[in-house]
Amino acid sequence: MTTKPPHEEGTPVSVKIRERLQAARHRFHANDNIAEFIEPGELDLLLDEVEHKLQGVLDSMVIDTEHDHNTSRTARRVAKMYLREVFGGRYVKPPVLTEFPNAEHLNELMIVGPITVRSACSHHLVPVIGKLWIGVMPNEHTNVIGLSKYARLAEWIMNRPQIQEEAVVQLANMIQERTHPDGLAIVMQATHYCMAWRGVKDMDSRMINSVMRGVFLKDPSLRREFLALIPQKD
Repeated sequence: MTTKPPHEEGTPVSVKIRERLQAARHRFHANDNIAEFIEPGELDLLLDEVEHKLQGVLDSMVIDTEHDHNTSRTARRVAKMYLREVFGGRYVKPPVLTEFPNAEHLNELMIVGPITVRSACSHHLVPVIGKLWIGVMPNEHTNVIGLSKYARLAEWIMNRPQIQEEAVVQLANMIQERTHPDGLAIVMQATHYCMAWRGVKDMDSRMINSVMRGVFLKDPSLRREFLALIPQKD
């Protein structure tokens, strides 16, 4: 059943949010976080608006959602999936991290991974699924965070329409800002379903890219050590 257009009761909430972003000259690309411009309760209203527009898409695709029980709630389910789950990293604030001083003055290479990551290609909005490894070379001033927090940061960054190369840089920037290590290295390997599900339909193709910062960039032996300690990728 077609839902009532949200704009019949006033200005659509998406317009209000967009106007705030534009007034602040804040970018709102697909992989940007806009949580600070969403007021309490507006995400629920945005969910209603997206549901209504997705229902229009289903109608235009000539899918009978009134008589087909399999699709009668599809617009709502898809809207919820996008806003609350797979693109949730755009609409919620970053995870709260408990940071500790490096009291023991740890200065040995630490590797976290593989961390399973799930994102979506911003070209076709189809899944990008893979794994990443994070290498950290701390110093006495580095803030120490729990291992699970790296996974939470990765999830927050990846849960947006993304390009893999940009996603890894975003994650590196955030970890760098939060922990201030001497060196940071990230390697990501992922399957892009814009190639596996459509297009050339190549299920075996993978994309691997990396970001090296600080001593990982300057010291070839440290970089080789990090790469050698990563398990052989599939």
